[in-house]
Amino acid sequence: MTDAGSLPPFFVLTGGPGAGKTTLVEALAQAGVATVAEAGRAVIRDETARGGRALPWLDPLAFAGAMLARDVAAYEAMRGAVAPVVFDRGIPDIAGYLRLEGLDPPQALRAAMRRHRYRPRVFICPPWREIYTADSERRQSFEVARRTYRAMVEVYGELGHELLEVPRAPVAARVRFVRERIGSAAGLRGQSNEV
Repeated sequence: MTDAGSLPPFFVLTGGPGAGKTTLVEALAQAGVATVAEAGRAVIRDETARGGRALPWLDPLAFAGAMLARDVAAYEAMRGAVAPVVFDRGIPDIAGYLRLEGLDPPQALRAAMRRHRYRPRVFICPPWREIYTADSERRQSFEVARRTYRAMVEVYGELGHELLEVPRAPVAARVRFVRERIGSAAGLRGQSNEV
């Protein structure tokens, strides 16, 4: 793993679908933390609107490729950031998705994971049945959400990341949990309320 001090202050928030991840990212943004939205939902919306096939239920590899393009562009757009940035899913999430689909990551994804590194500390939201809901973009069952969580644990663990499980708690407590830990991980001890 690359020395953390040489990496940009980029932190990933991952987990299975329906675990409160996006709500937490939105709350972090409202609290003044720089954030990057998840690529998957944006790809689904765009592909559905244009009648495209890069959708998880039609063409998983094309869907992965579309997410990768968005994730790399978002990473590059934030490259000059000096304060912590929280990404709603990182590039390795795509490898976890493909693993669930029984597909190997293409070379472009492997190369992107080597070139676009995040801080070692990765936040992971565990499956949370009480808040889980499906919708037009999230079609997975709760069991698939649990399998997705396990895939993310495996992928990020294999890449040498330290996984911090976000507590199942009210959003404000989750925001505090993440902010305190990104502050200390980014060398911002004592400034976590100002990120």
